[in-house]
Amino acid sequence: MSAFLEWFEKIAVAFADAAWGLPLLALLLGGGIFFLIFSRFVPYRHFGHGLEILTGKYEDPTAPGDINHFQALSSALAATVGMGNIGGVAIAIVMGGPGALFWMWISAIVGMATKFFTCTLAVMYRGKDTSGKVQGGPMYFITEGLGKKWKPLAVFFAIAGLIGCAPMFQSNQLTQIVRDEIMIPAGMVAEQATFWGDFTLGLIIVGVVSLVIFGGIKRIGQVAASLVPLMVFIYVVSVLYIILSNITEVPYYLTLIVTDAFTGEAVAGGAVGTVIITGIRRAAFSNEAGIGLEAMAHGAARTREPVREGLVAMLEPLIDTIIVCSMTALAILMTGVWLTTDADGVTLTAQAFSEGIPYIGVYVLILCVIIFSITTMFTYSYYGTKCLGFLLGAERQHYYNYFYIFSILLGSVASITAVISLIDGMFAMMAIPTMTASILLSPKVYRAAKDYFQRMRDEELAGYDDDDDDDDDV
Repeated sequence: MSAFLEWFEKIAVAFADAAWGLPLLALLLGGGIFFLIFSRFVPYRHFGHGLEILTGKYEDPTAPGDINHFQALSSALAATVGMGNIGGVAIAIVMGGPGALFWMWISAIVGMATKFFTCTLAVMYRGKDTSGKVQGGPMYFITEGLGKKWKPLAVFFAIAGLIGCAPMFQSNQLTQIVRDEIMIPAGMVAEQATFWGDFTLGLIIVGVVSLVIFGGIKRIGQVAASLVPLMVFIYVVSVLYIILSNITEVPYYLTLIVTDAFTGEAVAGGAVGTVIITGIRRAAFSNEAGIGLEAMAHGAARTREPVREGLVAMLEPLIDTIIVCSMTALAILMTGVWLTTDADGVTLTAQAFSEGIPYIGVYVLILCVIIFSITTMFTYSYYGTKCLGFLLGAERQHYYNYFYIFSILLGSVASITAVISLIDGMFAMMAIPTMTASILLSPKVYRAAKDYFQRMRDEELAGYDDDDDDDDDV
């Protein structure tokens, strides 16, 4: 088994390094900048309106779709606000240094525009699966928006999504923190023989996840809507405690993040390119802007106004990367564990919590990791079934869940390097069709946004006129 896992790691690393070259960086970051400029900053200027939509002010129970705006955002955040914010940020700092966070910020800012375009398209060009049910996502807006001749691009996305949606990173990090912080210290598993301990934990995770994923998007949306706010609250309060305890050091580390982004001296040895690539890769894994997975969750939103869902979706990079990832990075940097240990991933974050919140910090993080990783696994199963449904038909899409639970076991026993490399590579493959189609269809999104905001202004003016008439009658 060890020989297979070593071979698996070598193949995964080579694949990811080849996929994340300059062309993909130009497509993701350059495409996001294009959306930002082409939209004339329209989605940014209506940020407040997006918050109003999220509160249910414009809810239409008769509109097509399975879940409301808040559930769609929660389902997407259940996938994005997760282990990428805890273990992924730690990996970014270990591989690229503090400066990697700066490039995560840049990716998130332009990613907000990318999310607006991709998730607007997910509703604008919803298609029907073989059972006649309305579906959304890149494979549907490619075929419905660009035409059937572009179907090979949609098929390419769906094939990459089958593996890209696998929850191996989540199960890997969950087993890692339970093994390192509970099982080994308690003598339950020997440090030199962890395979069967990890495998057992993987089986437990399979049992928990199976209870939810076979219920479909409605159950996923309900569970995510209740757990996501709780997990974000617990995690944010904990990290804020660490930051506030070291508040005088915040200016120093913020300066370090910015300067190291252009020097790469802290960890990368002056290789600025490594810092940039690391930051963009981790941002893509964190908020999925341009990858296309989140568009499937937003494509299920109950609305007749595609632009509204685009405005809701663009909140994700702000919450996920700019707020949550930054807080994790500051906790790791301020406690100094990134300089004093060889730990990686979630174990490094656990050491930061143990240092910053003595006695209970590591247990608080374990609770957060359990909630983060499990809810992420709920949502990713939905994405994967939709990819298989597009390829083989809706009547066969449930078979994906069996591969899904197998991948949980594989992720539990494989190395973190193998797992993160495989998922990174598949995310890169999904970004190619998603960004290509979104750029080609961007004029239609811009026209839809222009029409939507004009109608909103007309309705507001009509409301003012009605008020004036009432005053005159009085």
